[in-house]
Amino acid sequence: MKLALITDLHANREAVQAVLDHARAQGASRYAFLGDYVGYGADPGWVVDTVMGYIEQGAIAVGGNHDAGVAQGGSPTMRPDARRVIEWTRAQLDERQLAFLTGLPLSRTEGNMLFVHANAFAPAEWEYIQGRIEAVRSLHATTCHYTFCGHMHEPKLFHLSGTGKAGDFVPTPGVAIPVPPHRQWLVVPGSAGQPRDGNPAACYAMFDMAEQMLTFHRVPYDHETAADKIRHAGLPEALANRLAHGD
Repeated sequence: MKLALITDLHANREAVQAVLDHARAQGASRYAFLGDYVGYGADPGWVVDTVMGYIEQGAIAVGGNHDAGVAQGGSPTMRPDARRVIEWTRAQLDERQLAFLTGLPLSRTEGNMLFVHANAFAPAEWEYIQGRIEAVRSLHATTCHYTFCGHMHEPKLFHLSGTGKAGDFVPTPGVAIPVPPHRQWLVVPGSAGQPRDGNPAACYAMFDMAEQMLTFHRVPYDHETAADKIRHAGLPEALANRLAHGD
């Protein structure tokens, strides 16, 4: 079975549709969504409905910090732009969609796989896995062989051997990587809706469970249309501009 790993969709319809189409063409038979369906982009309703539809067909989904923020509402302590996006996003969603965001679990385990948005050691605190130290801490917090998480918008792969030796590297798109279960692996697919590694192409990863192979993918999409929608919605210009540069 091929499992498509998609995270940080961020209300970007054009990117998410391109990723879903690509994953289907690559033979995905199941999907895992790792949070942050809303925030930044101009199509939160479409993205939430799409993910809900995939869940009805057996997809896995966990919640992210943007989902929690929109579900709970803006805080006076937030930066004005962040509060503005949250309030705008809440106004675009109906009660059913908001209830979906509210009810998302922080993590989910299936067999030897853990799915979580930020990390395994403190999922509700939204700490980033910025490097090997945080990755090892996350891997020590679970007995699962495979941890899949988002939150960081750049694709990365970490591993930990039985002797405690850790490693990490930036994957090459389209190149399959053996991920045997005698090690622990932490997979960060990168953001589908808002990449931040200087490449505007949408990110996701595919886990071939039978072959124990992992492939990271980059998918070009119509980021100009996505940016124009952000501008037309009256959201901050910076959110539109960053899509063209992947930052």
